[in-house]
Amino acid sequence: MADLALFAQSNTAARLREAATRRALSHAIILSGTGMRAEAALYAACAHECTAEGERPCLRCANCRKVLAQIHPDVTYVRDEAHRELSAETIRAMRADVVIRPNEGARKVYIFEDCSILNEKDQNILLKTIEEGPPYAAFLFCAENPTVLLPTVRSRCVEVKTAPAEQEDAPADLLRAIELCRAAAEGDSADRAALFTRLDQGKAKISREELGTLIEQVRELFAQALLSLYGQPPQGAAAREIVPVLTRRLTKAQIVGTIDMLGRYRKDCTYNVGVGAVLGGLAAEWEELL
Repeated sequence: MADLALFAQSNTAARLREAATRRALSHAIILSGTGMRAEAALYAACAHECTAEGERPCLRCANCRKVLAQIHPDVTYVRDEAHRELSAETIRAMRADVVIRPNEGARKVYIFEDCSILNEKDQNILLKTIEEGPPYAAFLFCAENPTVLLPTVRSRCVEVKTAPAEQEDAPADLLRAIELCRAAAEGDSADRAALFTRLDQGKAKISREELGTLIEQVRELFAQALLSLYGQPPQGAAAREIVPVLTRRLTKAQIVGTIDMLGRYRKDCTYNVGVGAVLGGLAAEWEELL
């Protein structure tokens, strides 16, 4: 439970929680990366079965407690202790179980803890079930590298990347800085707009002081990206995670321009300037720069 409590504070959990609360959590998810994949799968299973009225998963309702104790009758770990790889018989038995309606929960959830033991034959048997199975069936695939799954399987799933294990216990504001860097490097205009909107509204709304800290953290990560272009390795788990993304996706001019721009907006946060005004100006100028 301690590991799950830690995972619940991560960006990965926030993404799962946001989708589940909107009742939009995908029925087929690949949990990839070097982070807490097992905890992510358990958390997602809770999200599928949670009966709370508000934010899901609550981790407190009867369904969530049963999932956490691994005694929920509708959450199954697909295992085959007798073989090195999952046997075709195990997959076929799972397919037969899928058509039986849930006992207690809203969905029947099947967790694949290690997709490296899913061979090509297994995946081809699974394919039709993922694509055409009953609406109450959900599948969670844990894979450090998602390419162990066939392209046909991956195309029918939503991939959720977990952060490196040492990064999951990073402070919430640093995780937010990493998310902002990733949005700049890998996201599109809509992704960045949604992130800036979250920072200015609702539960995620931040104060001017918090915004100043966030901007400074993002600026430091971009500065490390610039130094890495000259051969200096990034320092710290967060920088080691995001700097390669920044240097791969952005030009030197974009990195330098972002550092200068963030320096100016960091100063704005020391004056009596509203958070909305700072975020609006930052979003517009960054969009031109990228």
